[in-house]
Amino acid sequence: MSNSRTTGSRLDRRAFLGDVVRGAGVVGLGGGAAALAAAKGQGRELVWQIDPHACTACGNCATYCVLGESAVKCVHSYGMCGYCELCTGFFEAEPLALDTGAENQLCPTGAILREFIEDPYYEYHIDESLCIGCGKCVKGCSAFGNASLYLQVMHDRCENCNECAIAVACPSEAFRRVPADRPYLLKHQDHDA
Repeated sequence: MSNSRTTGSRLDRRAFLGDVVRGAGVVGLGGGAAALAAAKGQGRELVWQIDPHACTACGNCATYCVLGESAVKCVHSYGMCGYCELCTGFFEAEPLALDTGAENQLCPTGAILREFIEDPYYEYHIDESLCIGCGKCVKGCSAFGNASLYLQVMHDRCENCNECAIAVACPSEAFRRVPADRPYLLKHQDHDA
C-alpha cells in the first residue's frame, strides 16, 4: 500500500509541477502579449488622407466611399486664393453670367458659396453638408486658377477602413496613410513635410 501511495505522490508531484510549468508559460505568454500590445500602443495610429499634390480630381471620391455620403470633402486654402470675380472652381468654364444662378455654377450641389468682398473680389466658402467630394470645383480651380480648392478626407466622418475603397479605386494613388496626430495634408504647406 505504501508503494501505491508513493506512486500516487509522485504522480501528484508530477501533475503539480506540470501545472506550475504550464501556468508559468501561460503567464509568460500573457505577459508577452501584454508587452506586444503595449509596443503596438506606442506606435503611431494611421489614417487615410489624400495627397492634394497627387490628386487628379477624377470623381471617384464621390462614388467609391463605403459611406452613403462620401467622407471626402472639398477644402479651400484661402492663403492661395485669388478671390477672383470669375472663379473657375465656382463657375462653369463659359458661364452665361457672373451670378450665382445654378446654370452658371460648376458644383452640382451648390456647395460653394460666393460672397462679395469689394470690387472685384469675392470670397468662396465650402458648405461641407452639401459637398459630395466629386472634385469638379477642384479640377476647374486647378485647370484655370491657382488650385486653392482641393479634396481631403474628413476624419469626423471617415470609418478609416483597413482597405479604403476609394484608395483602391484612385487612379493617381493619391490616397496614403498618415499619422492620426497629423491627419490633414494641407496644400499650402510643403507636401514632403
